[in-house]
Amino acid sequence: MPRRHQIEPRGIQPDRLYGNALVTKFVNNIFRNGKKSVGEQIFYGAMEMIGEKMKGEEPLTVFTQAVENVKPLLEVRSRRVGGANYQVPIEVRPSRRQALAIRWILQSARSRPEKTMAVRLANELMDAYNKVGVAVKKREDTHKMAEANRAFAHYRW
Repeated sequence: MPRRHQIEPRGIQPDRLYGNALVTKFVNNIFRNGKKSVGEQIFYGAMEMIGEKMKGEEPLTVFTQAVENVKPLLEVRSRRVGGANYQVPIEVRPSRRQALAIRWILQSARSRPEKTMAVRLANELMDAYNKVGVAVKKREDTHKMAEANRAFAHYRW
């Protein structure tokens, strides 16, 4: 880590179909073992399914709203003070908010019982859009934990 200058984050190229950088970040988190083409197939297949199932809605707006609905505002961090560990609620940086939302959506999609990953992802995104589902519940649990530990907010660093 440099001592003098802040590191500039590298820009992310928008994807080729929607022209959206958030889509590229999401696709980059889907694939494993370097198979970006497989990740793109899964994501674009899920977007087609969303377009078919939700007739009046644009798939890209459903996706962006789903990610917005899952983004956490607060989280708890462990802080050691005087030999005791406290769960201190802190605000989440915008970049981490987005990363957590993407991670939670993908984790909950992978744990679903449907047959293919594209179907799982489409259903999870539609659930997140409607503010139900496992990923939204994870966000609510995180907020409840932060609210319960609000008394330790003065330990924030």
